[in-house]
Amino acid sequence: MKMYSEFTDSELVILLKNKDHAAFSEIYNRYAMLIFYKINQMIRDEEASKDLVQDLFVGFWDKPELIQENNNLSGYLYIAGRNRVLKFIQRNKLKNDHVTSLAKYASDVSLETMQDIDERELKIIVQREIDNLPAKMKVIFELSRKDNLSHAEIAKKLGLSDQTVKKQINNALKVLRAKLSIYAPLGLIILELSKRD
Repeated sequence: MKMYSEFTDSELVILLKNKDHAAFSEIYNRYAMLIFYKINQMIRDEEASKDLVQDLFVGFWDKPELIQENNNLSGYLYIAGRNRVLKFIQRNKLKNDHVTSLAKYASDVSLETMQDIDERELKIIVQREIDNLPAKMKVIFELSRKDNLSHAEIAKKLGLSDQTVKKQINNALKVLRAKLSIYAPLGLIILELSKRD
């Protein structure tokens, strides 16, 4: 007999629907840390992120019928995590800029749309759109996202004013949101993940 680690996601979901604890544990082991990382990147609160992940997986155990065997399990869990983040934001009235932005621009997308989008492919699409930004805007945007520099650090590095840096990043976000809107909310989440406070 195969080890649970050798089962596909679809096989694990079938077993989970029969209340197989080992199948649930395998799904949890595969995805809990990834979902925690993504949620924590959005709300920057480890304890709240742990609670949201726990809530997500408790709900998954209680209602496994909500996902079909042939659906993209990681996509389903990602959307479930995103939905809990948005509810958390609304409930706690968080003012963090990137979280507020995420809540504002994230729109509902069907699971059928999501299951066709591989996250790795989407990251390539996001990078392609970043590469298409005007040169100065791209440099500033990537220093913010990839190098995790603050507006002040970027301004100092490039000899610009803080206001110019902020305006360039905001303009880049507007362009990218427009280009990535067909992939929302996942494209927007990926875009926002590495934003520095």
